[in-house]
Amino acid sequence: MVVADYHHRTAITRLETTDRQAARLEHTIAEYQRAANIAVDAGHEIGERRKTRLQARVYEDIREGTELASQHAILAIHQAAEALRGVHQLRAHGRSPSKPKFTSPTVTYDSRTMTVDRDDESVSLTTTDRRIQCRLVLPTDDDGYQQQYLYSDEWELTESTLTARDGDYFLHLGFRTEATDDTTECGTVLGVDLGIENLAVTSTAQFVSGRELTHEHREFEKVSGGLQQTGTQSAHRTYVKRGSAQARFNRDYLHRVSNKIVHEAVEYGCTHIAFEDLRYIREGMPGRRKFHQWAHRQLVRCVEYKARAEAIEVVFVEPANTSRRCSECGYTSSANRIERDLFECQDCGSEANADYNAAKNVGLRYVRSGQQTSGRTGDSRLALKSGTVHPDSGFVQYGSQDTDKSTPSEATS
Repeated sequence: MVVADYHHRTAITRLETTDRQAARLEHTIAEYQRAANIAVDAGHEIGERRKTRLQARVYEDIREGTELASQHAILAIHQAAEALRGVHQLRAHGRSPSKPKFTSPTVTYDSRTMTVDRDDESVSLTTTDRRIQCRLVLPTDDDGYQQQYLYSDEWELTESTLTARDGDYFLHLGFRTEATDDTTECGTVLGVDLGIENLAVTSTAQFVSGRELTHEHREFEKVSGGLQQTGTQSAHRTYVKRGSAQARFNRDYLHRVSNKIVHEAVEYGCTHIAFEDLRYIREGMPGRRKFHQWAHRQLVRCVEYKARAEAIEVVFVEPANTSRRCSECGYTSSANRIERDLFECQDCGSEANADYNAAKNVGLRYVRSGQQTSGRTGDSRLALKSGTVHPDSGFVQYGSQDTDKSTPSEATS
């Protein structure tokens, strides 16, 4: 039997809900979280991570202990099994992960729990209290990126995710198409800038501080230097013990950061995560900065295998001028870096956090690379906090009805 290979895409659209519908969705999300955690607890206790066997073990408990419908109970169990498999993979790579816990305000939908009415541009969703019908808030232009998948005969609607964010509800509609040699590659790109003060910053404005990692490394260096100078067997044993503890701390810290990056990519429906090519940056760092070079490489490795489990591809771009280029107008100059944290374009006058500006440039460089192929078939978009942006067609807000609308902080040339 030949297993088909698929390209997967996600189109995010906001739902228009009444107060009563919102309350039903909130309750469904809470019950889904509870069900997934029940399944995780059981699977973790008995060491079971296979979907069918975990389902046989906990299905009745979840049906009796929650208000979920049958299919949602199954989806929660399967998601728990996937999380437990992830823990098993981490342990196989020498990690020591803790038991998974579901806290994100999300719930999974499939063809049995969700029906999309393309003509009416609405969706019917199963909740803990009957189905509700909500309107999809789509761009008015027929060629909006959501419509490119929703009304296409080539893309099949698959498992999707409902997410609650800032009082709104966003449906991450999943689509797939069978991969062929002539399939047009397009998707949503999450740009990531790696640094020291901020270990990682994403194009969706997720900031992950590196201060704790830097502080712990400096403290370890201070203590280890004194222990090495002492030279006794006791000092050596203490040095080895502290070194093992430090290695565990570093591993856990980078594990948590990589989880945040991959979660951000999943939440915003990204198909790619773009980094600067680490082979060409920060070579020959003096002293302790070499530690950050090592940390960046380890972090990217963690992101790579975790992203693979989510069908997200990690890609790399040339790092030249990502910190000097204005992500708004494209003007490039070392004078744009006013301070370490501040970027101010000397041409258009736009201001931004320097690491955030660099993260957008990293993602945009990959987006543009698709336009520069011989066939010019790439039509990727950069993921931002409030929408996506394309070098040619501009900014589209998530759930916006106005595709021509752009803001100074979210547009690009």
